[in-house]
Amino acid sequence: MRGLKDKVAIITGAAGGIGKATALRFAEEGAKVVVADFSDGSATVAEVKAQGSDAVYVQVDVTSPDSVKLMVEKALEAFGRIDVLINNAGITKDAMMKKMSKDAWDAVISVNLTGVFNCTSAVLPHLLEQQSGVVLTTSSVVGLYGNLGQTNYAATKWGVIGMTKSWAKEMAKNGLRFNCVAPGFIGTEMVKKIPEQVLKEKILIKVPANRLGEPEEIAAAFAFLASDDAKFINGAVLSVDGACTL
Repeated sequence: MRGLKDKVAIITGAAGGIGKATALRFAEEGAKVVVADFSDGSATVAEVKAQGSDAVYVQVDVTSPDSVKLMVEKALEAFGRIDVLINNAGITKDAMMKKMSKDAWDAVISVNLTGVFNCTSAVLPHLLEQQSGVVLTTSSVVGLYGNLGQTNYAATKWGVIGMTKSWAKEMAKNGLRFNCVAPGFIGTEMVKKIPEQVLKEKILIKVPANRLGEPEEIAAAFAFLASDDAKFINGAVLSVDGACTL
């Protein structure tokens, strides 16, 4: 894929799941990767280096502007520039609305929405100075059509779409691109722990493809959107969901 070799990508939430798969895909494409996560990302770094690419792990709390600022400083210290930011860090604290606590609301908003704002704000001066750069954010099909028990999560995943479209309108003239990927039901370790009967009766029944997606399939979407092959795609939401939103 053209346009990723020697690019520097910060990927939040890269210690596991979709973030780790994305880090490995970017490494495969020749990019240098900043593995940013609150959890230990050293295993991801080791796998990236085993593929022949360079990587560093930076612990980050995306809810903290100071922590995010330090993440950017360490990325620049390691590689001298930033070309791609992937806002992938996210959490869930599910409950039906009548039982959802303010604490659960605040926690999910803080990571999934404010965290995206914090990370994008921190890299923006560098991208604007370069007059180039790509910011990609993990949304969700839940952000497109809602979901039982996920008022807080759905609000954040719809919110990042609105932010992304606003940024694209504001900064396309500066050579920057902003897009979202909206995964469907993906076979991360967390999802795979769901009992098989529940998967069949509650989740797969919603997916015409009749299977879970793989983290690598989301990583491929991120790699495409970050590449020069997508240089005229800006402000878009790419659903990768096996047709479950149809």
